[in-house]
Amino acid sequence: MKVTVKLIGPLIYEGGFSEKVLDLPGPMTAAELSAYVKIDKKRPTIITRNGRAVGAGDAIEDGDRVVISHIYSGG
Repeated sequence: MKVTVKLIGPLIYEGGFSEKVLDLPGPMTAAELSAYVKIDKKRPTIITRNGRAVGAGDAIEDGDRVVISHIYSGG
């Protein structure tokens, strides 16, 4: 299963890349994908799949574009 994963901000340093196509070993949830790319599960993040926010238990599907961002605020 191939998915494109983009990391935002400091997660780039944690995961070791900005954007890449990954060939996953099998079906995964959003939380499992986050752990797979080495994002600390204690770090609060926002995960989107194909431009829409998803929950930790939502399935990632072949061909998806997933963006993982840290939670931030500002004005």
